[in-house]
This record gives sequence, C-alpha cells and structure tokens, in this order.
Amino acid sequence: MRTHSIAWYWITPALAGFVTGTALQLQQAQLNAGWLYALGAAGALVCAGLAALARQRLVRDAATFACAVAFAFSACGMRALLFDDQRLASEFEGRDLVVTGVVAAMPQRSDTGLRFRFDLESAVLEGADVRLPPRVYLGWYSNETGASTPDLQAGERWRATVRLKAPHGHVNPHGFDYELWLWEQGIQATGYVRAGVRDAAAPHRIAQTGLHPVEWARQSVRDAVLRQVQDRKIAGILAALIVGDQNAIERADWDVFRATGVAHLMSISGLHITMFGWAAALLVGALWRRSERLCLAFPAAHAALIGGVVLAGAYALFSGWGVPAQRTIWMLATVGALRLSGRRWPWPQVWLLACAVVVAIDPWAMLQAGFWLSFVAVGVLFAADPGVREEPSGRMQRLLARLRAAWHEQWVVTLALTPLALLLFGQVSVVGLPANALAIPWVTLVVTPLALAGVAFSSLWSLAALAVQALQVWLEWLASLPLATIAMPAAPLWAGVTGVIGGLLLAMRLPWHMRLLGVPLLLPVLMWQAPRPPAGEFELLAADVGQGNAVIVRTAGHTLVYDAGPRYGPESDAGHRVLVPLLRAFDERVDMLMLSHRDTDHTGGAAALLAMQPQATLVSSLSDGHELQSLRPSTRCVAGQQWHWDGVSFELLHPAGADYGSAAKSNALSCVLRISNGRRTALLAGDVEAPQESRLVTGGAALAADVLLAPHHGSKTSSSAEFLDAVHPGFAMVQAGYRNRFGHPAPVVLERYRERGVAVIDSPHCGAAGWQSWQAAELTCQRELQPKYWQHRLP
Repeated sequence: MRTHSIAWYWITPALAGFVTGTALQLQQAQLNAGWLYALGAAGALVCAGLAALARQRLVRDAATFACAVAFAFSACGMRALLFDDQRLASEFEGRDLVVTGVVAAMPQRSDTGLRFRFDLESAVLEGADVRLPPRVYLGWYSNETGASTPDLQAGERWRATVRLKAPHGHVNPHGFDYELWLWEQGIQATGYVRAGVRDAAAPHRIAQTGLHPVEWARQSVRDAVLRQVQDRKIAGILAALIVGDQNAIERADWDVFRATGVAHLMSISGLHITMFGWAAALLVGALWRRSERLCLAFPAAHAALIGGVVLAGAYALFSGWGVPAQRTIWMLATVGALRLSGRRWPWPQVWLLACAVVVAIDPWAMLQAGFWLSFVAVGVLFAADPGVREEPSGRMQRLLARLRAAWHEQWVVTLALTPLALLLFGQVSVVGLPANALAIPWVTLVVTPLALAGVAFSSLWSLAALAVQALQVWLEWLASLPLATIAMPAAPLWAGVTGVIGGLLLAMRLPWHMRLLGVPLLLPVLMWQAPRPPAGEFELLAADVGQGNAVIVRTAGHTLVYDAGPRYGPESDAGHRVLVPLLRAFDERVDMLMLSHRDTDHTGGAAALLAMQPQATLVSSLSDGHELQSLRPSTRCVAGQQWHWDGVSFELLHPAGADYGSAAKSNALSCVLRISNGRRTALLAGDVEAPQESRLVTGGAALAADVLLAPHHGSKTSSSAEFLDAVHPGFAMVQAGYRNRFGHPAPVVLERYRERGVAVIDSPHCGAAGWQSWQAAELTCQRELQPKYWQHRLP
C-alpha cells in the first residue's frame, strides 16, 4: 500500500506537470534566450528539493506539479533552441552549393522525379566551406530532355550541386502544418539537385556506404514488392504495410480508407505494432518454455514480455520508425517495465506515465492528431474496462465472449473518439464501425502476416494481394453508400474538449443516469455552425496556395470561389491539399466557382473542388474544348454580367464578348470581378496586364476599391500606375509562391504600391489573408494569428 501511496502522491503530480509544461512550451510564438531556459530548469530542480520538505500533501503535490511544469517547459525550450540554431542562413538560399553527403532514407519516386532525405557531410560555396543544416530534403527531377532520374539507394554517398531554401509551407486555417512536419523530421532546409543539361557539374555517385542499412533493406523490400505485384495500387498498399511507405498508396485509395475510417490500418499504426509484439511474445514464451535451463534462469513470462517488446521495436524500426510506431514502442516499453518491476499502479498512472515518456522523447508528437487519438483511445479502454470477469468453460463460449469483448471495445472507442475526430478532421465516418469490424481482424490477422511472410517467401505477396483486393471490394461498397461520412464545421477547442469529455462519460463504467450527462456535452461539437458575415456584408479569404490564385468570398448565405490555385504535380493540387479541407472546415456550400482564365496556377485545383461541390456553377473564360468543360459545363464570363447575394452586388468588368475572338494571351481574358455592398468594395483582377488595365481605366469602369487582388501576382507586366491611381486600394493582396521563379511580386511593382501608400500583403509573409467589409481597416494574416517558433520567419 505504501508503494501505491507514494506513487499517487508524488509521481502523479510530477507526470501531470511534465506533460503540462511541455504542452505550454509548444504554444510559444518565439523561443526565449538559452540562459532563461537553463535558469528555469535549475530553478525547477531546486524547487523539487524544497517540495520534498513539505509536510502537507496538498502543498507538496502543488509544488511538485509546479516544479515539473517549469522543468519540462525549460527542457523542451532548450531542445528547440538547439535545433533552431541549425536553420539555413538566408544568404545561402537559391545559390549553387556543391554538397557531399549520404542518402539517409529510401527515396520516394513520382512521375516527376525523386524526393529524398540527404545527410550533409560537407558543403562548398564558390570554393569556400560553408555550414549548412545537417539534414536536408531534396528533389531530383527529370531534366528538359526527359532523361529519367537515377535509382538512388539509401546509404549511397553522392556529390552534387544543389539549390536550397528555408523550410517554407502554406499556412491556412485548419490546414496541414508542413513546417512542423519538417521540424519533426529534423529537416531545416529543402531544395533540388541541379541536373539539367546546362548545369556545369553533373551529380556524381561516390560509393555505397554501410550507413543506414535498415533504410537500404526497407528500400530493397519495397522495390521487390513493386516488382512482384503487378497491380500498382495493391503493391502500394502492401509496401505501406510492410515498410511503412505511405506515399506508395494512391490518393484515390486514401479517399476510400478515410471515408470508411480504416486509414489507420493502412499505415504502420500502433495496432500493427501491438499485434506484432503480442504474437512475438507468444512465440518467444513458447520457445523459452521448451528449455528447462532457461526457465530456471529467467521466468518465461518475463522473457516473453522482453522479447515481444524488442521484436516489436525491430518491426517498428524496419517499418520506418514513424512517429506512431515510436509512440507505441515507448508505451509498450513503459508498461512492460512496470510489469517487470512488480508494481501495480492504477490505470490513470500507467496511462499518464506512458504519455510522459512519449512526450519526453518527442515533445512535438503532442501536436499530431495521432497522439491524441491513440492516447484518448487507450484511456477510454482503460476507463471502460469492466475488470476481471469469469472465463466461460466451453471453447465456443470463450470465443463468443472474446468477440463480444472486442465488439464492446470497438463501439466504445468509436463513441468516445467521434467528437475528437470531428475536432481534428472535421468529419467522421458513419460506416467506420462495420468497416473496422471486418478490416481490423482481416488486416491484422491475414493481410499483414502474409505481407510480412512474403519478405522470406515472395510468392506469398500474391496471396496478400488477393486478400487486399477482397477487402477493397467491401470498403469501396461502404464508401459508395449515401452519407458514408458526415462532415461538420471545425468547432473551437472548448467545444471539442467538452465533446470528448461527453464521449468519455458515455463510455465509462458508470450508472446510466450519470452516463447520460455526457449527452449535453456532445451538443456543442455536434451542432456547431461556422459564423458567417452579417446581411449586407461580405468577406474574402485569400488562401495560401503558393504560386497561384484562390480566393473564397462569403456573404450571409452564399459562397463564391475565385480561382482554384495551382497544380503541384500529377497527384497533388491546391484543390485537394488546401481548398477542399478549408471549405470542409467552414462547412461551405459553394454556389459559384469562377476561374479567371485557363492557366494552371488558377485552374489546378478546380477538378477536386467541383467533385466536392456538385451544385456549384462554373463561370470562366475557358475555351469550349478545355478539359474542365467535360466535368462541368462553363458559363462564359462577360463584362456587364451582374447578380446580387444577400445585399452584396457582384459585377464582371472584363473581358468583353469580342475579346474571346481576338485575345492572343490567356491573361488578356481574365475575368475581373467587382464585389461591393455600396460602402466597401473588393476588386479581383486575375492576371490582367497593362493593356487590359488601361482599357478598364479609359472605359470608365468603377474601379475604386478598398482591397485589390494584385493583378498577375504582382508581375511587372501589371499594376500600372494609372490602374493603381484609379483603384486606389487600402490593401493589395499578392498570392505568390515563396522564392518563385518569376520573381513575383516584382520590386518595381512594390515600389508603385508603396508610393501610393498601399499596404501590400503577400502569401509568403502572411499565409492566408482575410478581409471583412465591416472591418475594412484591418487585414488579418494567418501567420500572425497563430505564430509558432518552428515556423519560417521571413524578414
């Protein structure tokens, strides 16, 4: 009993404080000085010594908690500061650097080339050695002759000329934090290999080293799977299950997996690692018991436990040592160490200890959705566990009892995690329960064992492929059902937290009259509605899509999307990566998609957006033969067209009908849209250039506006002086990519805006930019609303 009391009164507040302190440090917008963190850690240790002298339990626990908070905050901050010191210096961006290093992980191949991690050993700029981040993320693309990229192997040492830039990503509301992902991977620069025919020095392979042998083995197995299994889609799923290569799964398959709630099974998740560890423990225990000498030297149960954790760790390492796998291994190791020590802690302490261990090893894991899903799921299973039950005597009765227990666990976890899934992803799979009921045992007991056994006997991969195909038939049918998923607007944090608490109450072992108290706690997250502009007002959100245009315009009851951003590659565009998640988070029903002209930096994401919004009307200057016309017939935009939504007027100012037969450049056909409520006005100018701007001015169009979408991303061919004088905006929004090859916005154009006192807001500095007609003097930047210290800071 004394062990329990000590654990409860000392360890619990210390663990809770450690997790809390780490979480608080992750909210910092900027890092403190190193000496402040060192002082905080030293003070926390002194505080812990003084806390031990306290006699009153409440005082001691409160002091222990405070000391742990201070220590964790300081320790995490110091780690962040040390890594932040490795940032790429701005003077090295965009310059030719001759680097030597080793391919650190198996490369990812796409239709355009390779992406791979590269550990630098040396770097030279104009004959002088320079200091660069130790690990960079490089692309090697096909050159202008169409020559294919080489088959890079993990562990190879290469010398090449590269161009690097700081790790910069898109920053949008509820969007994926690419800069955080790079930070977690230990990457402080991205770039590409210069391998064009006009480059002076071609990349040179030096040797195959003995470095990164696990990555070399993973790559060998992945390539063998791709050779053995003819169906590329099935081969990609098997590669993901064996070596953790999630990029091998095609986007269409990911859509099905997410719609059916089984996406967690198609990567090396905690479930795979746990099941593998459980099977390994059974095998080690059975083999250990065959030797009397071994059993006398060390208990078979302990050997099985250690062997299961070690082999699970080896599997996690071979599968890529991803964050979910790491998290599971540290959890298993923590629980195993407690069991080996003979301690029997209450489940809240075991859960908290495992959480603290994971956070101590990887503090930034707390910012991942998987961290919260896994720990909340484990906590729910602990809380809902009915305890020791009498084992039925018959074999069939035992089987039925285990099936009932598995079904109970599945629906309890589904019920409790639904509010959390809505908070994190904005959608939940209605068919997730039946989908997982079949998929979990099928993937863990059939597909994964066959796939892993195929490493030794490659013919088994054909059987594993058949098993995957059978599962796909079931999942695709479920995904095709009406209302297979329910999407809801992203609720604020407080609503999500109350919803999770409500789900926990419903799942816990409590009397039903107490469980029902969780129902009203679920209502805020289930019934949340995203706020809209008042009647007679409108707002703009210029999404951060890189080099391209995409603006969401909202009134009290209608939504228009102006342009759909660029295409990034054959399997990636602004529609899938930015606009669809953004519109889903706001629960938007788009009334009109207006594509200003045919250039792919304006139409790249249109197909994805049209697929998500089947009711949206398409208005554009696209030709009749454009590929998008087959998806949704387009209405031609012509100057003079007008309509009114909720007290807000929309008017097209350009192009004229006659322009469609005479314009030589697509930019000259850009749809120019004026939005006004009579008091405030916005002007979206597409890619019109100086001749079209001049015609708008001389034609007497109503151009005066409070906010202007800068024509042609701030190109020197646009934003003429006479046009800016006519518009005279308070703000100009420039949607352009970071260090884009066009040099947008051009310095001469920026100078024109500055001479007229116009505030220029560009995507690289601002992220997504928001403007509201009822607060016309303010323009908000997403990077300023939620700044974090790992984000790229531009001067």
